[in-house]
Amino acid sequence: MNEILFYSLAALTLGCGLLVVANPFSRNPVTSAMFLVMTILSLAGLFVLLGAFFLAAVQVIVYAGAVIVLFLFVIMLMGSHELPRRAFHWLLAAAACLVTGALAALLLRLLSALKTQPPAVGAPVEGGTALLGRLLFTDYLLPFEVVSVVLLVAMVGVIVLSRKEAA
Repeated sequence: MNEILFYSLAALTLGCGLLVVANPFSRNPVTSAMFLVMTILSLAGLFVLLGAFFLAAVQVIVYAGAVIVLFLFVIMLMGSHELPRRAFHWLLAAAACLVTGALAALLLRLLSALKTQPPAVGAPVEGGTALLGRLLFTDYLLPFEVVSVVLLVAMVGVIVLSRKEAA
């Protein structure tokens, strides 16, 4: 049963990820954002299959909840409902296929060079939300606060830049 769930979630992730970039159904960016939500949700399902429940919850809350809402806010604010179709360039497509093939060959060469050894069995790794929270608010408090201030400044900047000029 786990194999069937894994392969179906993996196929859904790859399919929706492809539809985010190359969507033949619609040129509307909101449709691509919805396919991105489906990609993120199916990735969260893969994390659940791996037993990483916290990571799955963070994936859904942070990415599907906050980031996609931000994307949709920007898309709606910019007012680009339909994107114009662009001309297809054969030279760029051939270059992209060449680079993709070279990267795939490099990856296959790297994987074939690795020695297949069973993983070393050691003590189980302990980690959870309590340890993560303790580290974030003790050792990494300053970087955590700097990131929050940078995000706040970015939000204010977006609001100021997107405001319509008063007549």
